[in-house]
Amino acid sequence: MEDLPAPIGGAFLIEEAAPEQVFIPEALPAEARLMAKTMEEFLRKEVLPAHNLLESKEPGLMPALMRKAGDLGLLAGGVPERYGGLALPKTALALLAEKAALDLSFAISIGVHSGVALLPLLYFGTPEQKEKYLPRLASGEHIAAFALSEANSGSDALGAQTRAALTPDGKTYRLNGAKMWTTNGGFADLFTVFVKVNGEQFTAFLVARDTPGLSVAGEEHKMGLHGSSTCRVLLQDAPVPMENVLGEVGKGHRPALYALNAGRFNIGATALGAAKESLRLAAQYAKQRVQFGQPISHFGLIRQKLAEMALRIFLLESMIYRIAGYWDAMVGRSEEAERLRAASEEYAIECALVKFFGTEVLDYVVDEALQIHGGFGYSEEFPIAPLYRDARVFRIFEGTNEINRLTVVDQLLRRARQGRLALLPAAAQAQETMPSASVEASDDPQETMGAWVRQMRAAILYVLGAAWETLGERLAERQEIAAALADMMAALLALESAWLRCRRLHSPSLSIALASVQVYGSSACAQTKERARALLATLGTGKALEARLHSLDRLLNPPLLDTLALQQQIGAAVVEREGYPC
Repeated sequence: MEDLPAPIGGAFLIEEAAPEQVFIPEALPAEARLMAKTMEEFLRKEVLPAHNLLESKEPGLMPALMRKAGDLGLLAGGVPERYGGLALPKTALALLAEKAALDLSFAISIGVHSGVALLPLLYFGTPEQKEKYLPRLASGEHIAAFALSEANSGSDALGAQTRAALTPDGKTYRLNGAKMWTTNGGFADLFTVFVKVNGEQFTAFLVARDTPGLSVAGEEHKMGLHGSSTCRVLLQDAPVPMENVLGEVGKGHRPALYALNAGRFNIGATALGAAKESLRLAAQYAKQRVQFGQPISHFGLIRQKLAEMALRIFLLESMIYRIAGYWDAMVGRSEEAERLRAASEEYAIECALVKFFGTEVLDYVVDEALQIHGGFGYSEEFPIAPLYRDARVFRIFEGTNEINRLTVVDQLLRRARQGRLALLPAAAQAQETMPSASVEASDDPQETMGAWVRQMRAAILYVLGAAWETLGERLAERQEIAAALADMMAALLALESAWLRCRRLHSPSLSIALASVQVYGSSACAQTKERARALLATLGTGKALEARLHSLDRLLNPPLLDTLALQQQIGAAVVEREGYPC
C-alpha cells in the first residue's frame, strides 16, 4: 500500500493536491484484488442464482447467505485482527463494497451489518463489549442491525421518541418505543438501538434479539431491495443491562454520526459498483439489440449515453479511492478505536459529498441503462428493472441527499469557526484577487484541466466569501444557497480527483480517462458558472453585483472543446469492452 499524506478534511477546497498525494484504484495491491475476486465469485455463484428466491423473501435464505459470506471472511474486513477480523484498509473495503453491489439487496444487508451496525461497537464499545460481540459479528455467526430512524424522526434523528429509564436498583434500563426501517431486522441477533434516557439524553444501547419485550413486526412492502429485510423493531418495557450502554449516556450522537460518516462512504462505493454493473448490462444489450439493420450500439445517441455513463463512473471512482487513501493514511496500521474514530470524523465532509454525488451518478447511470433497453428495460424479466428499483432508495438512506448537502456546508463553517480549516481567510483572499485573476490558454490537455480545477476552486471560494460577507452565520440557514455551494464543491472534488488520477496513469485507458475529464470539466465549469451567477444575484444588487459578475465571467471561461467527438471516443471504448472502459 502506498504511503500517502493525510490532509485535513475539507482541504481540497482551499489548496491544490499533488498527484502523488492521492490514491488511485490502479494502485490497489494484489491481496485486495484477490479478496475482491472472492467476493465477486461468491455473488455470481451463490447470490445471483438465488436472486428470485431472495426477492420472494424465502425464509432464512438471506441470513444463510450472509453466514456463508462470513465463512469466507467477507464480513470481517473492517474488524481488527484481535477480534477475529482481517483489518483491511479502507481502499480494499471500498473494492469489496463495489463487488458486493452485483446484488443490491445482498450488498445492503452485509453493508449495514459490517458498517453502521458494527462500527458504533468498534468505535465506542468497551473492551468487554468488543470481546463479547465482535468475533461473532466478524464470522457471521451473529448478524447486526442499526435501529435509529423512527416514524417521526428520520433526518432529525436526535428527535427520537423511544425512551429508556433506569430501574430503582440502578442496574437495568427499560426501553420503550418503536424503530422504523431497520435493515436486517427480520433476523438480526444484535441491535444497536438509539433512545433517549429520561426523555432527554440521546444514548446508544446494544440490545440482543432475545431481550424480553423486544419484538419485530412484519417486513415492509418496499419499492425495491425486496431481498433485504426491513422491519419495525418494537420495544415494550425491554430490560437492557446498564453494561450494554454503548459509549456514554447522553452522547449517543457520537456513535450514530461517526458510523453514518463511514456508512455514507460505503454507500458511495456500493453505488459505484452498481453503476458499473448497470453500464455493463447496457453495453451488452446495445451490442445485441438490432434495429434498422444494425446493433443500436452503432448509433451516435446510444454511444453518447454510454459515454456519459462511463465518464461519471470514472469521476466517482476517482473520488472514492482518493478519500479511501486519505482515510488509510490517517489510520495507518493502527487498530485502535481512537484512530478509527478520528478518520471517520476528519473526512465527514468528503463522505457526505461522495454519498450524494455517488448516488446521483448511480441514479443517472441506471436510468440511462434502462432507457437503452427500451421497452424490455421495463420488464421484470430483464435484470435492469430490479436494479433500477433497488437504486432509488440510495438517495434517501444514510441521510437524504438534501441533508448531506447541508451537512457539507455546516461542517465547513464549523471547522472554520474552530480554526481547523482556513476557509474564511481563503474566501477573503479570493474576494481580493478575483478581479485581477486570469487564466492563460494551453495546448496541453493536462494543463488545461489543471486550470479548470483552479478556476472552479477560485469561483467557489469567491461565492462563498460573498455569501459569508452578506449572511454570516445565517448562511447555514439558507438551505438553497448551502445546497448550491455543496453541488459546486462536489463537482470540484470530482474533477480534481479525476484529473490527478490522469496525471498518474500510464495505462492504455489513459486516453479514455483524459477524454472523460475533458468532457466533464467543460460542463462542470459551465454549471459552476451558472450556479455562481445565480448565487451572486441573490446575495447582492447594483454595481457591486455587476462587478462580481464581471470578475466571474473573466475567470470561468474555458475554451470550446469538441465534446461530441470525445463522447463518441468514450462510447466506442465502452462498446468494445462491453462495459466500463477504465
